[in-house]
Amino acid sequence: MVIFALDLGTATGWAIRADDGIITSGTQQFRNDRFSGGGMRYLRFKRWLTEIKQSFEQIDAVYFEEVRRHIGVDASHAYGGFMATLTAWCEHHQIPYQGVPVGTIKKHATGKGNASKGEMIAAAREIGLNPETDDEADALALLHYAIDLEVTALNGTLGIR
Repeated sequence: MVIFALDLGTATGWAIRADDGIITSGTQQFRNDRFSGGGMRYLRFKRWLTEIKQSFEQIDAVYFEEVRRHIGVDASHAYGGFMATLTAWCEHHQIPYQGVPVGTIKKHATGKGNASKGEMIAAAREIGLNPETDDEADALALLHYAIDLEVTALNGTLGIR
């Protein structure tokens, strides 16, 4: 099962687990320069999603970090644009998607729902991953949460406890 996890934002952290179990991750920048219109970042984001999809035969599920509180108005607006673009793209490609609250991801990764950026990076490194940014660490933590969720659902379907 191919699972794609995203920490949405101007610096979008991402992680994907291929059918063969190999995990690839990184951070993709979607900053606007002074010559770009406000919507250009979302068009670049949509094009990037399509490039990721073309790299895999199919994407079976998309999980994204669901942020319910932002520090600033600009971050809130940007997040809303990325989430709208992502969910519309998933609907268009008939890919199931699910938002996961930030605290749930942090608690799963560190045992603390209010873990710091440093603690999230440390948690990723403890399981043998080497994220370059906190956004990538968050996406990796979300991916591992999603994998556990999918395995639990599969085991329930198969009657395994």
